[in-house]
Amino acid sequence: MLNSSEPQPSASRSSEYIFEARMEVRDYECDIEGIVNNAQYVHYCEHTRHLFLKSCGLSFAEMHAKGVDAVVARMHLQYKVPLRPDDEFISRLKLTKDGIKYVFHHDIYRASDEKICFRGKVELVCLINGQLGESKEYDDAFRKFFGDKI
Repeated sequence: MLNSSEPQPSASRSSEYIFEARMEVRDYECDIEGIVNNAQYVHYCEHTRHLFLKSCGLSFAEMHAKGVDAVVARMHLQYKVPLRPDDEFISRLKLTKDGIKYVFHHDIYRASDEKICFRGKVELVCLINGQLGESKEYDDAFRKFFGDKI
């Protein structure tokens, strides 16, 4: 799997996205129809979020050790054009905040022609020592994307 570890918006979409990761479809991710299984796109999104968090200086493992867990509260998924074995693709990310929710907007494009393959909206909330709350660490890491809106 190919990926980037720093925020790298594409030239054509630089104002739309704050992060992207390049990856490649592996054969075992495909179903009998020869296309990426629908559940795999959730894994692509999660991997993109984890790379994004690392680029912001956050580690899921370290945050968990501090008692802070970002958990998925809701997902909305749209499948557009299927990916196939060996396709390279670009997983792009936008981030908004709605109250205590961090909303990750995922768009996955096939690299060869920039066709949109998948759109996902993933809402995360933070549990602080098991209780729903706001995380200063996450807010601080994302401040450059939200400004004073946090």
